[in-house]
Amino acid sequence: MIPWQLIDTTTIPGSTQRLRLLQRGDEFSIRGDTFELMNSRQHGSEDALARLACGCLSGRSKTSMLIGGLGMGFTLAAALKELGADSRVAVAELVPAVIQWNRGPLAELAGNPLSDKRVTVHETDIAGMLKSAAAVYDAIVFDVDNGPNGLTRQENDWLYGPDGLKAAYTALRSGGVLAVWSASPDSVFPMRLRRAGFSVEEVLAPARRSRKGSRHTIWLAIRD
Repeated sequence: MIPWQLIDTTTIPGSTQRLRLLQRGDEFSIRGDTFELMNSRQHGSEDALARLACGCLSGRSKTSMLIGGLGMGFTLAAALKELGADSRVAVAELVPAVIQWNRGPLAELAGNPLSDKRVTVHETDIAGMLKSAAAVYDAIVFDVDNGPNGLTRQENDWLYGPDGLKAAYTALRSGGVLAVWSASPDSVFPMRLRRAGFSVEEVLAPARRSRKGSRHTIWLAIRD
């Protein structure tokens, strides 16, 4: 078996947690200190996250989307395939090295979506962008950490808590969608979404495009 090679290491801002980028042949992995966060062979649910979010925007023109978390670029790439030429996508990514990786060794994995003219990357926490927005976005996508049960950064709890969800609700236009990815189910989170004013649908999506193996959870929360 081909051994993993370490490509780069970085630290998450405001945390002692490290992120490592590794490569084995044509496979890439982003890992924390003791766990794998994402793998280039398992992005079926990220593709579904973007596709389902865009499916809620039928009939809208000049759509505006905010994606929290760049990852390996798969969610962004899937959204760009669904959105029109007049759309705009803002990506909030806290870790500078992740942006650099997506412009370097990871660029071709998802077809180099950062080169798309519809995309603007913000080197910041999505929380700050939500706090300063009101009726700005047609869709907001949370692809941050591991979902509501985070692994890498305690500050992400705000995002999935009542205040963060209310900020997302305020940042959305009427009828807009908040799409949330999670590595695991969570029976409490949908109730939190409803208390924030959303109507909620839960979808299970396979991690792999082959539809084999584990499934991840996606919530589609519509601002009524």
